Amino acid sequence: MNIKSNRLAKHRSQKVAFGIFRLLSLCIVLILFAILGFIIYKGIGVISWEFITTAPTNGMTGGGIWPAIVGTFYLMIGSAIFAFPVGVMSGIYMNEYAPKGKLVRFIRVMTNNLSGIPSIVFGLFGMALFVNYMGFGDSILAGSLTLGLLCVPLVIRTTEEALKAIPDSMREGSRALGATKLQTIWHVILPMGVPNIITGLILALGRVSGETAPILFTCAAYFLPQLPSSALDQCMALPYHLYVISTSGTDMEAQLPLAYGTALVLIVIILMVNLLANALRKYFEKRIKMN
Repeated sequence: MNIKSNRLAKHRSQKVAFGIFRLLSLCIVLILFAILGFIIYKGIGVISWEFITTAPTNGMTGGGIWPAIVGTFYLMIGSAIFAFPVGVMSGIYMNEYAPKGKLVRFIRVMTNNLSGIPSIVFGLFGMALFVNYMGFGDSILAGSLTLGLLCVPLVIRTTEEALKAIPDSMREGSRALGATKLQTIWHVILPMGVPNIITGLILALGRVSGETAPILFTCAAYFLPQLPSSALDQCMALPYHLYVISTSGTDMEAQLPLAYGTALVLIVIILMVNLLANALRKYFEKRIKMN
């Protein structure tokens, strides 16, 4: 009798715990949909072909956001060119070459701390190093390097975790067949870790696309209707443009709908980046299974 009552009590406790978890998950989903629904409701009326493909006009109370869209993609591509090689190679070294001990633990702790630093601190550092000391000025190059520093810790951790998930038997089998360590990493380990690595890289891009503070000090222009012609030019960017038209301007009532439209476009871009990450992950997983 006691055993049966204990089982019933455990079953009830388990149902209560699962119910709480489901409720919390549902609340998170509802909050997400509430935010998305609000932005869509406020911004969908502004979205048009003209809004997406033209430059701001009339003191940013009219026109579109094309220069900001282009500037955002320039910054994403520039940060990727810098962060991806550095982050992936660092992750490979941490997992495959570095001797396990205090040094690796120290580097991991510092990497985690670096990823937790507020983005505005990266902006101030980028301004001091790239804009002033290295003489790049307010430019796409300075902004891209700053954003690259911001997402390097995420790329390192993602790469390291992706390589950790690969069984050691794969490494040992490759080495037993006569392959060198470099050949094993290049032909066996990296292809198997590519799905998770690619996912982390693109998620890092998603974070970069929404950052305002780093580009505030390094490259963002308040109003620049023409497209940049080189990496040393300033550019407009969607996060900073959204900040500007939401907080300052000549006609806040006219700018507010444009702000919601800009926010909606930025959310769509981030969503597309995340969908691309999932698609690439599935593609590389299929390639690995086929091989």
